[in-house]
Amino acid sequence: MVDPFTRECMALVPQARFRGDDVVAVLQAAVAAGGKPAVITVENGTEFTSKALDAWAYWNGVQLAFSRPGKPVDNTLVEAFHGSLRRECLSQHWFISHAEAERLLTAWKEDYNNTRPHSSLQDEPPAHFRARALQPADLNSLAICES
Repeated sequence: MVDPFTRECMALVPQARFRGDDVVAVLQAAVAAGGKPAVITVENGTEFTSKALDAWAYWNGVQLAFSRPGKPVDNTLVEAFHGSLRRECLSQHWFISHAEAERLLTAWKEDYNNTRPHSSLQDEPPAHFRARALQPADLNSLAICES
């Protein structure tokens, strides 16, 4: 899950398969930590077209914006994020256990958010940019999809 304004990775959860209820649980945790977005851009996978996510969005006043099938240009930020994640983390490791995957992904996320500069953010890391530019309640939209 990526905030398109700050480029910050809001959630990076290793799991063999996601259902709609799993996506809702991740969103609930992200909302508790950073505020509720007005719009969430999602792909058309079954976990995003589920009744659970639709109900959560309805009851929380969040609009779901679906990308067009077969059009990765509708969600280029997440596509670029996934490319970095694959190249810098997933392709570099064999995960022996779920706990190891969580540990390595958490470390990568912390580095991505707090250390590495992003040219689109005036060469600041996403967390530093957010701290300077936004208050948590100002979170306006999110972009999520599976990798």
